[in-house]
Amino acid sequence: MENSKEMRTWLDDMALPHPLVIAGPCSAETEEQVLKIAHELKDTDVNYYRAGIWKPRTRPGNFEGVGAIGLKWLQKVKEETGLKTATEVANKAHVDLALEHDVDLLWIGARSTVSPFIMQELADALEGTDKIVLVKNPVNPDLSLWLGGIERLHTAGIKRLGAIHRGFSTYQKTKYRNIPEWQLAIEFQNRFPDLPLINDPSHITGKRDMIFDVSQTALDLNFDGLMIETHYDPDNAWSDAAQQVTPKALVQIMEDLRIRKETDEEAEYNAKLNNLRAQIDVIDNQLITTLGERMKVSDSIGALKKQKNVAVLQTNRWNAILGKMILEGESKGLSEEFVLRMFKAIHQESINHQEKILKA
Repeated sequence: MENSKEMRTWLDDMALPHPLVIAGPCSAETEEQVLKIAHELKDTDVNYYRAGIWKPRTRPGNFEGVGAIGLKWLQKVKEETGLKTATEVANKAHVDLALEHDVDLLWIGARSTVSPFIMQELADALEGTDKIVLVKNPVNPDLSLWLGGIERLHTAGIKRLGAIHRGFSTYQKTKYRNIPEWQLAIEFQNRFPDLPLINDPSHITGKRDMIFDVSQTALDLNFDGLMIETHYDPDNAWSDAAQQVTPKALVQIMEDLRIRKETDEEAEYNAKLNNLRAQIDVIDNQLITTLGERMKVSDSIGALKKQKNVAVLQTNRWNAILGKMILEGESKGLSEEFVLRMFKAIHQESINHQEKILKA
């Protein structure tokens, strides 16, 4: 993927005055539902109308999509509203049917991206297509899997590629359905700056009242677009009801979002920015120095525990520290989620240091 710029052409050619918007119901339920939502979205900023035709569910027994009949409904959407269409594909049969019904944009879901076998099957089925193909990040936070799936498609001659950031699963309880792990999305952008990156706030949040904030964060991080699940009666949707918004709410979200400039050439702005960045650099160096000093103390604790044959992990002490630091972090404007992640990483590094000493 050395020449990633050629894959950006499809988005550049659209010359959009706003971020790319992909919207529509989580699942196509009935022909009436699909067409009603499409007509409510046709005169908005929506560029692609999405609807799940096949729905991979975690457990059997839940609604798993209407199947191929839904593709005919998407064809009617295009005929009646002029909206381009999009749906998820998970195997060769899905690809063949979607191409047969002239779906304009295909995306590959998180459960598929996690398997190189599935990605290769899809790459073979899509080989040479001129359709836009977007790849969602895998369920687990593995950047290599995400990049590897895209590379397989690129090797198959698919040039109109892009990625969708939909968050990552975690066993921890957080306010998100799938934690954003923004740093992985940023690393993705650094690796392939010319590959379009779309944010899916619906799957990240799992709650409609959080969609605006996550969407704004994505735009602040220079994402190229948004995929937002939209339903005229979201509370009674057949799947993922809590994360869908009405067409009216979607329009309001798009109106309220602020599009930031990537930079500003004004001398005063750049001078202030460089000064603030210099301050950040100083503080970052201080953080590394402080953490290094902390680990030296952990080494001393490890040596003392070895001398007295005491176990490394002291659960009561750890829980007390964590509770105290969460409260201290809140007083400094730090979120509980951030403090937990930071101190768990620090604690694990301390354990590693002490275990190394005990084994020496």
